[in-house]
Amino acid sequence: QVTLVESGGGLVQAGDSLRLSCAFSGRPFSNYAIGWFRQALGKERSFVATIGRSGGHRVYADSVKGRFTISRDNFKNTASLQMNSLKPEDTAVYYCAAATYYSGSDNPATYDYWGQGTQVTVSS
Repeated sequence: QVTLVESGGGLVQAGDSLRLSCAFSGRPFSNYAIGWFRQALGKERSFVATIGRSGGHRVYADSVKGRFTISRDNFKNTASLQMNSLKPEDTAVYYCAAATYYSGSDNPATYDYWGQGTQVTVSS
């Protein structure tokens, strides 16, 4: 049983930074590509970033490119999302997800396992 648990969310001001973490358990972590998605209130879940199984093949949404950095540590079974220069429009619940068969995908349907999410609120 794969489990993902996000942490690190909170309330910050515009321009601040946050680092989200995703703790993975249940199967060999290096078998899965990891993605981060977010869902703002009243909106659909949208792609943020993804990273391949060995740490390469990083893809970012245009809206976060240059501000967010995705990473993973296959020894610690964790993935992270470093978010800099945060904007009010980054406010959302952030989810990490694991994909068994796909790498580099921005489609949430290609991810098999999901965490419960962590709230990020950016005030102006």
